[in-house]
Amino acid sequence: MLIAVLRSRKRPAGCLLALSAVAVLAAGGCSVANTTASESASPDTLRIVLPQEPPTLEPCDASLTATGVVVRSNITEPLIERNPSSGALEPSLATEWTQVQPDVWRLTTATGIRFSNGQPFDAEDAAFSIRRTFNGAIGCDVNGYVFDDSTREVTVVDPNTIEVRTETPDPILPLRLSFIEIVPRTTVDDDKVRVPIGTGPYMVDFWDSGQRVALTANPNYHGDAPEFTRAVYQWRSEGSVRAAMVTNDEADVATSLGPEDGAGDLGIAYTNNETTALRMQATDAPLNDYRVREAIDLSVNRDGIVDALFQGLGIPAAQLVGKGIVGYNDRLTPTPYDLDRARELVDEARADGVPVDRTIRLIGRTGQFPKINETIENLQFTLSKIGLDVKIEMMDTSGQMQYQTRPFVPGSGPVLLMIMHGNQAGDTQFTLDQYMLSDGYQSTYGTPAYDEQIRSAEALTGAARQNALAAVLAAEPREIRQYAYIAHMQAVLAKASRVAYQPNSATGDEMRLAEMTHAPAQND
Repeated sequence: MLIAVLRSRKRPAGCLLALSAVAVLAAGGCSVANTTASESASPDTLRIVLPQEPPTLEPCDASLTATGVVVRSNITEPLIERNPSSGALEPSLATEWTQVQPDVWRLTTATGIRFSNGQPFDAEDAAFSIRRTFNGAIGCDVNGYVFDDSTREVTVVDPNTIEVRTETPDPILPLRLSFIEIVPRTTVDDDKVRVPIGTGPYMVDFWDSGQRVALTANPNYHGDAPEFTRAVYQWRSEGSVRAAMVTNDEADVATSLGPEDGAGDLGIAYTNNETTALRMQATDAPLNDYRVREAIDLSVNRDGIVDALFQGLGIPAAQLVGKGIVGYNDRLTPTPYDLDRARELVDEARADGVPVDRTIRLIGRTGQFPKINETIENLQFTLSKIGLDVKIEMMDTSGQMQYQTRPFVPGSGPVLLMIMHGNQAGDTQFTLDQYMLSDGYQSTYGTPAYDEQIRSAEALTGAARQNALAAVLAAEPREIRQYAYIAHMQAVLAKASRVAYQPNSATGDEMRLAEMTHAPAQND
């Protein structure tokens, strides 16, 4: 199969519609200088406020939401990009890709491109970046997030061609490669970097830890120069504070808002690709008993959470992927809210000697989504009603990630972990490999039979693949029940009237600054 597309780097400005409050409710190096307040408020500077500080700017960790929203397609670029609206794969630093053998893909790299430090980009850099991603000494998040443990051999054929050979045929390898951000071959290959160098429209100016990250336009950028030449990121954990910074002209864009945060006419509601769920650590008692996990699932009041806490910005979920993802099962319905049946199951487990009185840790991440604290408290309350002892622990990103990804914290005891998963790639395989396989990067439990069902479905293509993946999702609550799915989320972004930008399903993970332009002047 040959995929060849004309290269175009111009970003569409788009037309931005601001919703009313009613609608919302329904580098070459690192500078040591700090920007002044007047510079931050200049017409050519974007002021962005995030819910949390990026834990790292390392490109191979860009699959982390808090990192990717700054790094992906701003500082660095991939070989291949996925269009968040159509799902189509589009060229970035690769102009075409061909499956020349069942287990070999050949990619042609673009010419005339330089990194922000002036170093030319070619196939050697592409091969280096792929190999670096698989370097276990670094522990790249994207490696566990997108790839399995099988080996891949990367060969430079000539200065503009690489080949990637896989152990077994991989029909979606180009989709996987779209998650690898390209860095120069001079990048340290056995440790993570603080200030990344890339080919994107921006480069790092400075990172004032705990305060701000500033980007400036990359003078060596190969595409159209972005309209805004600087971007300054700050972070505030409270959504109402982030919204107020936009309404008070202290920021231009605020992300991850709730409908009650006060963005008013500057708020834009949009569908993202995130699904919230409670992951049950099924290896430790009492969570290793299926009845207890089913009881926890039955105790989640999805309709109440969506209506009262999310104010309608969400849909109760029955699976970990949303509409538009290959494998999405439109026949599944959310688990009903049934505290009486949940109590019965807990009592049955207790009668059989399951230690249901053991304290269960309920871990949430501060700022993970609007009303996260209230959602966690609601879950604790309903779980207490069915006879379980649950203790809330709220953590920052770095702390919570120790429980979300392998290697997990040893001896952590029974844990209920709030997760939020966004399948940007558009295929359920990325969800299954991460969250459902027995040894998945973000999975704590599985069975050999369910693993085999997953692998068999992932080997298929076309309609057969869709049907098999949908069947796998339908089987999870029946055979495994590692998750209590909560909601497919919608998001609110606040945007100053001087900025034109239309958020899309990928905005929460990859907010492309080059797509932000100066809004046309309004006529009185």
